[in-house]
Amino acid sequence: MPPRKTKSSDRVTAQSDDGPDESIFLSRKERLFAGEQLRERLPHTVHAQWKPPGKHRDPIALLEESNRYRLPNLVPLRYGRMLRSPFTFLRGSAGLMAHDLATIPNTGIEVQACGDCHLMNFGLFATPERNLIFDINDFDETLPAPWEWDVKRLAISFAVAARDNRLSDKESRGIATRCVGAYRERLRKFSKMGPLEVWYDRLDAQAIIDMAPNAETKKTRELLVAKARMRLGDYLYPKISSEVGGRRRLIDQPPLIFHVHEKGFMQRVRSALHDYRLSLPHERRVLFDRYRLEDIAVKAVGIGSVGTYCFVGLFFSAENHPLLLQFKEACPSVLAPYAGKSHYQNQGQRVVTGQRLMQSSSDIFLGWTQGQNGRHFFVRQLRDMKMSAPIEGISAVRMKMYAEWCGQTLARAHAKSGDAALISGYLGKQDSFDLAVGKFSIAYANQNARDHLSLIEAEKSGRINALREEE
Repeated sequence: MPPRKTKSSDRVTAQSDDGPDESIFLSRKERLFAGEQLRERLPHTVHAQWKPPGKHRDPIALLEESNRYRLPNLVPLRYGRMLRSPFTFLRGSAGLMAHDLATIPNTGIEVQACGDCHLMNFGLFATPERNLIFDINDFDETLPAPWEWDVKRLAISFAVAARDNRLSDKESRGIATRCVGAYRERLRKFSKMGPLEVWYDRLDAQAIIDMAPNAETKKTRELLVAKARMRLGDYLYPKISSEVGGRRRLIDQPPLIFHVHEKGFMQRVRSALHDYRLSLPHERRVLFDRYRLEDIAVKAVGIGSVGTYCFVGLFFSAENHPLLLQFKEACPSVLAPYAGKSHYQNQGQRVVTGQRLMQSSSDIFLGWTQGQNGRHFFVRQLRDMKMSAPIEGISAVRMKMYAEWCGQTLARAHAKSGDAALISGYLGKQDSFDLAVGKFSIAYANQNARDHLSLIEAEKSGRINALREEE
């Protein structure tokens, strides 16, 4: 079966104004059966196969293409971060993997996809009610796309991270397989639930603590949760700012943090803030109006995002209570060349809508805007108890447990926007799909390692320049 591609004009999704696809009103039994029939046309064994698409696949050229929207002076920083290990390379090469996944068969069943679904894009963060939950927390690349692309990227990320932790290929494959199995099992449960039950479902921090298998693990999780609760803008802003002439200013730390001194820049910022305010629901505008902008600077973040425009804004209330907002540039999704353009004209709105659709709860300041130069941005709090679990050096048992959480969480995200019964019918009750993707994950981990070596060679030959930071 050839790869399925979808044009945006053909989609009827949560982003469409055309109303729901009538197929969602078929009975669960009918949708399960439709998925089972699809399995006959596209057997699970197909998902185990990986072969590079053609002799002329050039990973460096594809990475260079993804720099199109980036600041040239920050591209070496991006490469420097990607060079650290095969896992950091994977994190920075979502576009390369999207290119590869689009060459292999898929069911043609779409969901709101994360687009950059690797294990470090899951973690703890605060809900508007100040509860800590575990969920997907990065959506720069979100777009309606085949559900398999998220599942495979997530499984591959566990295989690559496990290898980085010097686990065997057998252990790495087992972890990836368990991640997919957790996705399959939880999605089937969601297929039996009502839409509201699915939307209300969440994995909170206390549940994670309560699930600890022993006292030592419970203590470790309690410490992680306590640390996450300390990750607030109130604690961060004194570290990245200082008093200058009686006013608080963000500290320049180029190339990581630096100010823009272009003529008219602050006027453009205030115009963008006005548009951002209008993207918020009315009650959130009332809250936002309690704060005034004090300073704004460029801040290089992450690995995949390095080089795109990202600003941190420092705001204060009348009584000098701080608020840190992050304005991240939203470029077209790396999935767009293969899954079709976004329904939204503003890429920031694409990110915000996808995030709200996939998460169980979202940041109260989530919104979007557009700069006068045409760049699109989405906005959120810079730090609001957001934390990813440390995976360096953890055992195979602990990594497998974490893989289960991520697989289950992705299942809920996909069930919110997609047809859980149809996908469950395709997946079935047995583990044949899990095993196939586990095998695929190791094969693609080998490809990722080769691509990482290609980047190393590109630096040695002078094809690319890399800037390494002190660790």
